[in-house]
Amino acid sequence: MYCPSCGVAVAEGLSYCNFCGAKLTLSVGGAESSEVKPGTLIAAMAFVFIFGLAAIGFLVVILKAVFELNVGPILAFTSLSFLILLVLEGIFIRLLFQRSRTKQAPDTGQFKGSATKELHAAPARESAEALPSVTEHTTRAFDPVYRERASK
Repeated sequence: MYCPSCGVAVAEGLSYCNFCGAKLTLSVGGAESSEVKPGTLIAAMAFVFIFGLAAIGFLVVILKAVFELNVGPILAFTSLSFLILLVLEGIFIRLLFQRSRTKQAPDTGQFKGSATKELHAAPARESAEALPSVTEHTTRAFDPVYRERASK
């Protein structure tokens, strides 16, 4: 999940962004309603394919037994039905790949003034005061502290 204000990746379930403090909108279930889960797409693909083949086979038998059609019209009906089934499967596959592509590469157009092309890039925060170097901080932290003993 990404912050709509600054574009930084934030953990699921937060109500505000840890980077900029903007309020995050959560939809029902913690996921966006327009987003389709890959498991649902794969289940729909399998259902449509299996049900479609069974329906085509059943209708071919009906056309032959009840309507007593020749092989030509039955073959045309079967080809057209199978073509429609392949188009539906192609749509499902496109949705599946389109979803994974958008998950891997978030839109970097929301980073105003950013010149980088890297994923998860965000504008750098500037500190108000100059920070001392790591070496100075380390040497001051390990300097011995001498205390005068109070004599009794």
